[in-house]
Amino acid sequence: MGSIQFRTPICQFQFLRFVNLIINCLHLNFYFTSRQTNHYPMILSIRSLIFCFGLLTCYACQGQQQPTTEQDPATETLLGKEVTELPTQVWAIYQERSGHYWFGGNGEGVYFHDGSKLIEYTTADGLVDNQIRGIQEDKFGNIYFDTPTGVSRFDGKSFTTLYPVTSPLNQWKLERDDLWFSMNGNGNAVYRYDGTSLYLLTLPEYDLEKDLGIEYVKNPSFSPYGVYSIHQDKDGVMWFGTLMAGVYRYDGTDAMWIKEKELSVLDDGRVPAVRSIIQDKDGYYWLSNSQSRYRFYWVDMTGDEPGHWAYEKTEGMTAGPDHMEFPYFMSAVTDDNTGDLWMLTYSNGMWRYDGEQLFHYPITHEGKDVLLYTMYKDREGGIWLGSHNAGGFRFNGEEFEHFVLP
Repeated sequence: MGSIQFRTPICQFQFLRFVNLIINCLHLNFYFTSRQTNHYPMILSIRSLIFCFGLLTCYACQGQQQPTTEQDPATETLLGKEVTELPTQVWAIYQERSGHYWFGGNGEGVYFHDGSKLIEYTTADGLVDNQIRGIQEDKFGNIYFDTPTGVSRFDGKSFTTLYPVTSPLNQWKLERDDLWFSMNGNGNAVYRYDGTSLYLLTLPEYDLEKDLGIEYVKNPSFSPYGVYSIHQDKDGVMWFGTLMAGVYRYDGTDAMWIKEKELSVLDDGRVPAVRSIIQDKDGYYWLSNSQSRYRFYWVDMTGDEPGHWAYEKTEGMTAGPDHMEFPYFMSAVTDDNTGDLWMLTYSNGMWRYDGEQLFHYPITHEGKDVLLYTMYKDREGGIWLGSHNAGGFRFNGEEFEHFVLP
């Protein structure tokens, strides 16, 4: 029970005088009742005591302050600060169900745009890390930020850090409302959030030298199984692109590795990593490069061999008027209107594939080539780009224009 509080010292003085008056009355009352020989006056004394106590309580309540937990709106502390432009490096973009946008910076925190204002949030506001690698939303409208340090949840008022727990016996599971995170591909792990706990799950390892012909020396700074992309297809199947080990497919029951040299260390030593996984309008999967496409199918049980998933790899995109000198892309989406495949490259602009030909869209800003990093398709089908050196861009139907506040 909280203590009685007073608006002013005068109220406190008046209250003490009132208490003293009640005590004197009680003394007189008990003096007279103590000279009686029956119990009736004593009952009156008890009733008098209760009455005085009630009167005292009412008086005290009139002088009590408003609860100290209530804060004057004028002095209430708000998170974030209003800014006028996006950061130079935009590495993640997301549109929440309300229609508002989030932009993730690479060291600058996250930016919320409601159509008019732009608010920046950083670790000073409770964000776990200012390097943002992904943004998602759960069914309740909470926003989640994937970072190299951990995962932050924002409920519209404050940030909460989700701490991973190791799944017992590395038990993989897939539920409809799960959210998946990579934490920047740190270690041989992926993280599954079921709305209650953030589970750390490890990917099964295999013999990279035997299956892919690459020689790998363990390095504490990175893992060949580090997850660089996460994709959930229209059937709910999860796909995980890695640094050197290819792609891991998991449908909640069956799992398989797609082990291909083009998804690992290339012959010239370059390691592009599987940074994007996309399914086109014909059902084929493109695994971060344009030279091959994959079709997956189920093989029924034969004899003692159980049923399992398999795939076939076929030729990818034909060149057409333009061609990719380095046939790897970092991000991809399908066009809602045409079904065309849009692909983002780091230093060679944007590419569109209509099923027959490739078309090139160079991206420049203020006379300089833009180094692109991520692409996002919003809820209206609009295509956004995030860059490494020029902020954000949006497709206007003909070209990608630099995004500025209205």
